[in-house]
Amino acid sequence: MTNKLNDEGLDLLFRQARTANGWAAGGEVSDAQLRAMYDILKYGPTSANCSPARILFLRTAAGKERLRPHLSEGNLAKTMAAPVVALIAYDVEFYEHLPKLFPHDLTAKTWFNWSAAHAETTAFRNGTLQGAYLIMAARAIGLDVGAMSGFDNAGVDKEFFPDGKVKSNFLCNIGRGDHSLLFPRHPKFSFDEVCKIL
Repeated sequence: MTNKLNDEGLDLLFRQARTANGWAAGGEVSDAQLRAMYDILKYGPTSANCSPARILFLRTAAGKERLRPHLSEGNLAKTMAAPVVALIAYDVEFYEHLPKLFPHDLTAKTWFNWSAAHAETTAFRNGTLQGAYLIMAARAIGLDVGAMSGFDNAGVDKEFFPDGKVKSNFLCNIGRGDHSLLFPRHPKFSFDEVCKIL
């Protein structure tokens, strides 16, 4: 067993992967694929295994219609056409589950429940990581993803998470992308432009 990805794997996840801007006909996403994505992403690291991400998969027309009023104009058509829209959110009371998720230290819950601001920062950071793991997991099983933040978070939270314990972070459209609709690849920074070694 090799201990690193080969070039084909690196291309699939990063170098040749693109943000989907439209969807191929017949590119439905099955329940089994959604479960497979989760069963991969759940192994990505989070601090104290806190796992605060909560993911709502919108596949039905009715579910996506509830999202429609909260989308920016530029994201509306491609989101409504996507086979699945994953609403990546985070649980601000994630620490309530730490006795299950971090059982070797049963005091872990107290690290977060003393400060709502500290808990929310932790939830947002680690939930974002888990959303990134979802993107990689989707690509790993052969799907395309269009992640975006062009929507009204407050409106989405009121519509889908009215109890206030879960808050939206970003959206990921998921399916099989129509590669004819891709933009040319945009420039990327070089190592030396954004990295330093001390």
